[in-house]
Amino acid sequence: MSLSIRHLSFSYNERELLNNFSLEVASGQTMAIVGPSGSGKSTLLRLTAGLLVASHGEILINGINVSATPTHLRSVGLVFQDNQLFTHLNVFNNVAFGLKMAHQSRSAIAARCDELLNLVGLTEHSQQSVSTLSGGQAKRVALARALAPKPQVLLLDEPLTGLDDELHDRLATDLRQILQTSKTTALLVTHDLAEARTIADTITHIP
Repeated sequence: MSLSIRHLSFSYNERELLNNFSLEVASGQTMAIVGPSGSGKSTLLRLTAGLLVASHGEILINGINVSATPTHLRSVGLVFQDNQLFTHLNVFNNVAFGLKMAHQSRSAIAARCDELLNLVGLTEHSQQSVSTLSGGQAKRVALARALAPKPQVLLLDEPLTGLDDELHDRLATDLRQILQTSKTTALLVTHDLAEARTIADTITHIP
């Protein structure tokens, strides 16, 4: 599913964060948005997800204008910097959360969660409390949870923040493989150009 952002503008407290910004992400491709803190990168993701409303412009997913569509109807997955896992649930139930909210059958939920836990390398941890996971494992759970409902577009907001260099580099390589295997259209925000080059197919800079 393709993502098109056309002439998007947004201001906050009279400060212009985005001005007439446009991009195109082809179906199944990953684009990285690279720029310094405060450049509007995370704002762009929140606008795409419907968590903020642009003052001007359009957001199209697979050719359909979703600019006025509520977040829960946009078919967008979001991975946050801090993962935002449900600490009272185990790994399996974190991944299953969105599927349960969509009232899918138990068999469908089990099959999809098993598929994703295998994809992110956490099959043996399915019943483990997320509060006991390592930083890298927690990020894999967050990714699997976002992918579970099969979103048309996946949004990743600095998803590898807070990891040591060795783990960061390994997860960046794994993330690219996971996105390619799942054929997911993704928009990645990062301040790290090397990370962007590892994960993304194309890179756009925000000054």
